[in-house]
Amino acid sequence: MRRRPTFLITMLCFGFAFFYIPILSMIVFSFNNSRLATVWGGFSTKWYGSLFSNAQVGRALVLSLEIALLSATIATILGTMAGIALARFGRFRGRTAFSGLVTAPLIMPEVITGISSLIFFILLANYVGWPASRGFTTITLAHITFSMVFVTTVVQSRMLSADRAIEEAAMDLGSRPWQVMVDVTLPVISPAILSGWLLAFTISMDDVVISNFTTGPGATTLPILIWSKVKLGVTPDINALATLTVVTVGICVFTAGWLLNRAEKRRELERRLAYQINE
Repeated sequence: MRRRPTFLITMLCFGFAFFYIPILSMIVFSFNNSRLATVWGGFSTKWYGSLFSNAQVGRALVLSLEIALLSATIATILGTMAGIALARFGRFRGRTAFSGLVTAPLIMPEVITGISSLIFFILLANYVGWPASRGFTTITLAHITFSMVFVTTVVQSRMLSADRAIEEAAMDLGSRPWQVMVDVTLPVISPAILSGWLLAFTISMDDVVISNFTTGPGATTLPILIWSKVKLGVTPDINALATLTVVTVGICVFTAGWLLNRAEKRRELERRLAYQINE
């Protein structure tokens, strides 16, 4: 019994070291004065200054944020509706096919999704005349199609675990279905909706494969720009860009966790107060 916890702790430490030591080394070498990414030449922050003055990186970052914000918002709306339909509408005609179409991208390689999206947009351009060129619109549509699946899965799992008696009680008290949806269902599943939005935003921000197939001239996202630079060799400015990305993601994850924890505590307090009033 004593050896087992020691072994588990050792494996846990090894796992964390395996994942985070490369990230820490990348952060350290982003302050490297040398032009060689793996040779330490002294402490310097010049690569961060070079990064902030790079107009190409700025345009790619703005484009990635615009695509991620728009695609995550639309994917969250569509994914929430699909998750509610699968969890609350019972067995309806076409449910099996609809469920299969929703979950298929989860197990399908991204390269298949990227190729199919490219072929679809080419056929549309040939027969309909739209889109005239691939870029912001095509990338956004492809990201919506791919990321809404994850939102649907998160929302559906939360709906299945939610207490349906609360919704039934609201309807018994005279609320209409849309009122139950707005006043009861959506507040209950709001943490799942927020989690789905954050997941869709993250997927869009770091996607390379699908974006590479659906992009065109003049529409270079930040991950594609990083990938094109890394193919020629890792440079300290890429380390600086990756470090800023890691710090930003860490702050967002911490803030989201804090907000969700605070909301959960508030709901628990309101639930206790309601029980005390009823007693």
